[in-house]
Amino acid sequence: MSKKQRHEHHEEHPDESWLLPYSDLMTLLLALFIVLYAVSSVNTAKLEELSKAFKSAFSDGLNIFEASTMVPTGDVQSPTNMTKRLNPSGKSKAELQQEEQQNLEQLQQQLDKYIRENKLDSQLDTQLNQSELLITIRDNALFASGSAAIKPEAGKLAEAIGQMLKPYSDYNVLVAGHTDNQPINTPEFPSNWDLSFKRAVNFMKILLATSGFDPKNFSSTAYGEFHPVDTNDTAAGRAKNRRVEVAILRKFTTETANPNTTLQVQNP
Repeated sequence: MSKKQRHEHHEEHPDESWLLPYSDLMTLLLALFIVLYAVSSVNTAKLEELSKAFKSAFSDGLNIFEASTMVPTGDVQSPTNMTKRLNPSGKSKAELQQEEQQNLEQLQQQLDKYIRENKLDSQLDTQLNQSELLITIRDNALFASGSAAIKPEAGKLAEAIGQMLKPYSDYNVLVAGHTDNQPINTPEFPSNWDLSFKRAVNFMKILLATSGFDPKNFSSTAYGEFHPVDTNDTAAGRAKNRRVEVAILRKFTTETANPNTTLQVQNP
């Protein structure tokens, strides 16, 4: 009887090829944590110096950098120099607001005097409120009906206003055009938007040339018939709605008309 051939049994081993990518992954994670630890080391001395500088500049209590995690990348200005840059006069906000109020009241008095002396009470008006000194000019004082070309005599009015604005060249000025609700449709002015905008721009150009303002402080806008100040059902009301408004914007305003309200500073 022949002997059965016996096969030698070989022990099977598990596949360990996954160890290579696993070890690579662990190496990358270790490198990542080392890098994170290195960049998390903050120069606390410079950070504290920056925080003090801003707290001094905004001395009214806006300590927005107390809990800051920003890392300074350059030299920090001293608190004194930063304060001088933000407020060269060194005056408090209340003092600056009071000074601005006096300046705008003086400008309003000059404008009102000019209006009285030239008997323009029915054509011009001024109003000083919490956000602006507003000069309202009826359109018949500046333009012919349906036209955006400024009358020759109206050019003198614009120049006179520009001369009075000269001492206030650091203020922003907005010139807005308004019409009544009577539709217009001409090749030059397809709508009241176009007419009111062109009137505002033309008047603004004369003010800008006369006042010596920086052009970046001037802007114009058009409201068409959509911001009336009176009814459009009567001729008198429509005449009031057709106007150009020149707004000298305050740099310091209050949230309401209450003088005790905290001051809000407009961005320059």
